[in-house]
Amino acid sequence: MKSRRKFIRNSLAGGALLGTAIHLEACSTSDQAETTEEKPSELPVVVSTWNNVKANEVAWGVLDSGGSALDAVEAGVKVPEADVNDRSVGYGGRPDRDGNVTLDACIMDHGSNCGSVAFLQHIKHPISVARKVMEDTPHVMLVGNGAFQFALENGFEKEDLLTDKSREEWEKWLQTSEYKPVINIEMHDTIGMLAIDQAGKLSGACTTSGAAYKMQGRVGDSPIIGAGLFVDGDIGAATATGLGEAVIKVAGSHLVVEMMRQGLHPVEACKAAVERVINKEPDHKNLQVGFLALNKHGEYGGYAIQKGYSYAVYERNGPHTDDSEFALK
Repeated sequence: MKSRRKFIRNSLAGGALLGTAIHLEACSTSDQAETTEEKPSELPVVVSTWNNVKANEVAWGVLDSGGSALDAVEAGVKVPEADVNDRSVGYGGRPDRDGNVTLDACIMDHGSNCGSVAFLQHIKHPISVARKVMEDTPHVMLVGNGAFQFALENGFEKEDLLTDKSREEWEKWLQTSEYKPVINIEMHDTIGMLAIDQAGKLSGACTTSGAAYKMQGRVGDSPIIGAGLFVDGDIGAATATGLGEAVIKVAGSHLVVEMMRQGLHPVEACKAAVERVINKEPDHKNLQVGFLALNKHGEYGGYAIQKGYSYAVYERNGPHTDDSEFALK
């Protein structure tokens, strides 16, 4: 995990510069023109929630070849969307209590352009539909049948997303119909991905099949800009995972970015958002929420309520996964 020492060092340096303002005013115009912001050497960087190593590899391939962060995050999250073994995202995702696989996704770039779909059925790659909404409509979000019809009109194919395994599990669940979200289910959940490209531009994507056996029509935080995902090209980006209702209540990802705007390192910004969730949720000991953040300098980090949340990273020195810090010891 990136150290916070760099942030502290930069803050001290800023104070020193303020104390020498008179001297700087005496510098020549040519000297001032040569002073430019240091460009971080670690770019590009891609991070994603949970152990989505394969998704990061695909995104890194886009970034390493000079591609945009926006293209990278879309390509990256399409990996779990198409993975029949990933039971919380896209094809193969667990259905709602009526047996319908309903998908939510959103995407956002450095210029605050964003698109989202919610309660979308029969389309394997909701993230690509969300990007179409962003680029080809005057809207930010399309839902339900409207999102489905828009997808068909734009060349997406209708598919049956309920696999035999998910159907069997759902039929077994019907015997009790007990609804209780499981913390850190199968060590993965919603995938949120953040990237900064070689040009220093940020983008993010978030996609999920939502809570298993949810009420029909339920939508969590994942497709909601400011909750499941938020990007400010001047500051950084953040994404969330875990119980969506708790994230929505605090506008979680937007809160993380605002904490980074105040100067906090990504880890500390995520921690501040988790603490806000804890303060708002009396039953927080029985739920999981985790955040992941990436700032414009390429620094990153995550924080969660419970132990067990991890995130994947791909940067110049290669891929790796990190266990997030957490609040409840």
